[in-house]
Amino acid sequence: MQVKPGALLHSSAFTALSKAVLCVALLSSLQGCVAVVAGAAVGGAFATVDRRSLGAQTEDKAIAVKADTRLGKIVGDAGHVNVNSYNRKVLLTGEVRDEAMKRAVENEVRSIANVDTVSNELEIAGPSSYTSRSSDALITSKVKLSLADKNTIKATSFKVVTERGNVYLMGLVTQREGNIAAQVAQGVSGVMRVTKIFEYISEEDLRSIQPQQAQSQ
Repeated sequence: MQVKPGALLHSSAFTALSKAVLCVALLSSLQGCVAVVAGAAVGGAFATVDRRSLGAQTEDKAIAVKADTRLGKIVGDAGHVNVNSYNRKVLLTGEVRDEAMKRAVENEVRSIANVDTVSNELEIAGPSSYTSRSSDALITSKVKLSLADKNTIKATSFKVVTERGNVYLMGLVTQREGNIAAQVAQGVSGVMRVTKIFEYISEEDLRSIQPQQAQSQ
């Protein structure tokens, strides 16, 4: 039997994700389990393939660490800010006290070295509850599983962030891939809204990336 390139990787990722979501479902009634299982087990399955350069991946991690350190002094206990960077493009989600704090957070993140753009999706509200964050972690897991089950796209090409039931999709993808992923995410139970925060590449760019990924695998 001939196996198509990438089929084994797709199957492996799907199996890992299936186990992760099953664990989440079984443990969802136990306080503290949802976020841990969803974040660690599911996230690990998607770390196998990345369209970003190694340099971009390193810088994204550095941006997130620097932002977390700096924002603590601005937000304190008056808010809850999540910072996600993908290919030097930063997404801010969470809650802040007022418009002034929202602007201060954005300005501080923009000042960090290597940040290209900032999408400020912060809400002016009190910090979200642990229950809300656990629910978001479960939704993220379900979206990732649904993307892995879609054989017309590579689930590993997407970063999924969920805040208060709103799903944000990041990644280096084509318009076609982005539209498919958004449709898939919108069909997941519990999802309120889907926002695409993609960096688009052409189909030609995608064809040039795929052989490099196959070689690395």
